[in-house]
Amino acid sequence: MDVLSGLDPEQRAVAETLRGPVCVLAGAGTGKTRAITHRIAHAVRTGIADAPSVLAVTFTTRAAGELRHRLRELGAPGVQARTFHAAALRQLTYFWPRVIGGDPPQVVESKLPLLVEAARMLRRNPDRAELRDVASEIEWAKVTQHAPDDYPAAALKARRTPPIPAEDVARLFDQYEKLRRARHLVDFETILELTAAVMTEHREVANQIRSQYRYFVVDEYQDVNPLQKLLLDTWLGGRDDVCVVGDPNQTIYSFTGASPHFLTGFGVEHPNAAVVKLVRDYRSTPEVVTLANRVMARSPHRLELVAQRERGPEPVFTEYDDEPAEAMGVALRVKKLMADGVPTREIAVLFRVNAQSEAYEQAFSQAGVPYLLRGAERFFERPEVRQAVVLLRGAARSANDEEPLAPAVHAILAGIGLTPERPGGGAARAKWESLNAIAELAEDLAAKGGDLPAFVADLERRAAEQHAPPVEGVTLASLHAAKGLEWDAVFLVGLTEGMLPIVYAETPDQIEEERRLLYVGITRARVHLNLSWALARSPGGRRSRRPSRFVESLAGTPATQPSYPSPQPARRSVAAPATCRVCTRTLATGPEQKLGRCATCPAEYDEALLEELKAWRAEAAKEAKVPSYVVFTDVTLQAIAERAPATEEALLAIAGIGRVKLERYGQAVLSLVRSRLEAS
Repeated sequence: MDVLSGLDPEQRAVAETLRGPVCVLAGAGTGKTRAITHRIAHAVRTGIADAPSVLAVTFTTRAAGELRHRLRELGAPGVQARTFHAAALRQLTYFWPRVIGGDPPQVVESKLPLLVEAARMLRRNPDRAELRDVASEIEWAKVTQHAPDDYPAAALKARRTPPIPAEDVARLFDQYEKLRRARHLVDFETILELTAAVMTEHREVANQIRSQYRYFVVDEYQDVNPLQKLLLDTWLGGRDDVCVVGDPNQTIYSFTGASPHFLTGFGVEHPNAAVVKLVRDYRSTPEVVTLANRVMARSPHRLELVAQRERGPEPVFTEYDDEPAEAMGVALRVKKLMADGVPTREIAVLFRVNAQSEAYEQAFSQAGVPYLLRGAERFFERPEVRQAVVLLRGAARSANDEEPLAPAVHAILAGIGLTPERPGGGAARAKWESLNAIAELAEDLAAKGGDLPAFVADLERRAAEQHAPPVEGVTLASLHAAKGLEWDAVFLVGLTEGMLPIVYAETPDQIEEERRLLYVGITRARVHLNLSWALARSPGGRRSRRPSRFVESLAGTPATQPSYPSPQPARRSVAAPATCRVCTRTLATGPEQKLGRCATCPAEYDEALLEELKAWRAEAAKEAKVPSYVVFTDVTLQAIAERAPATEEALLAIAGIGRVKLERYGQAVLSLVRSRLEAS
């Protein structure tokens, strides 16, 4: 097997760079998993690394399972692919009896029970919703290496908004830690802390682990937090055979303590590092890729993606009167895609916060569209799936080798609700879809010659790796939960100011993380991409909302929508590519499209007008208590000064100025332009 065949030039460069520090900057859809698995397989097959000496670290059990599966197919089955926590727990459990003595501590899956007890001991009312937020604060403090006493100052410096006074969080944190230690328990953060500590304090442990693992690969490196970085450095012990892979433009978990600086600063930490950029996007159409590039046009770490697929439909921007109209409009559009042959499992509706899902659950139920709520109950934890696995496991023990796999599985599942026809909807439909997904897995394995014991083993492997089979239904998920996934059609909904960026995003860094969140959402789409927002919460409500500043810069002026339940919601497609008004070349970047000319083409403008516009913008921003760029960017002011629009229509023709900004600032801008024209 030639493990390098079929790789593009950049992927091949990753696979052939086998020694020393390597940094792979991989844009969305560029085949990073393919590149790193082929690199590992190539290292093993050429003798550069022994399979057992390789530790590939990632962030989810499913991702680790996917790495192991691909490495098995590439002839490197002995490679260890694990999450940070799984790798650390394995080491801690092995060495604890030898260097600490006694049984290893037990792992607590949730901080909530201990926090409830801690709250009662401190005579606080143990409100569970409040304590869940406190648990998140404790996790942040622990991964950023802050003790309870340090938390209030650290939280203030990081501009966090704890659910209760920071001093109360610190007291609960301290009491939680006392209870945890007294009961010989560890949480996920403590697993990493203790593993690093045991290696630091016991040289023989460090030597044994470092002699075992000599070759490291870390996926999603932009999501590493300081505690994980500490453990990685402890594993390495000064060595530099480490390959890190990530995309700084997909950093969306900084609120949990993740930092992109470890990725962006890798070259500073390792001056001799090889850096390879993966930019060929095999996932999305050129139209989707162009929009993604425009979103991140100003990012200092931007990777300009290059689409490899054939052309597809333009992204659609839609403005609705209210949220129910938006939800029903999306449901109707989904039904049209379904009628056109797009499977429901290949459609997703993504939103900023989970609370937004309710309107879509109602609209989809009313429209008869099956859906799945991602982030709710995991597939293998559903009651019907657990029951099915138990029954199949029992049948496998007494399986008849002569009995075909698929009919045997269908017969077992029929006894607990798998019927030939799909039920109409609701809980019965959801249960049927789960059982049918298991039946389809059996049919796939039967085609390869598998039997019932092999099928049960495959199910158990999938459960351990959280590798759920695809289930029919449109996915409803938050943008954070969608990271790492992809669909043929994606609807990004609720894109208003205060929602994206979220209202509590105040600093420039927080605003840019919200921009990256939109980028992640856009790059989940392979072919169809729809972006929408509503001007009011409820029908007949005040239409006071305005589109997200990110969307305004992409879409121009959207068409206003009729109220729910319009059967055919109108929508406005993105305009055709703009051309330079000086040299007629196609304009590629957002700033050029706003100016209407290439950055290098000359243009005349009234410098005094530009200065007056900037002075007016400063006053408007001060009055509204927002940064100046929220009113208009420098590029937009430059475009106004160059074009000197005399009418509202001319002002609207400038990219980035929509109806909302026209209503808010149009008369002031036009008045300034008229005054300058009269003065000259």
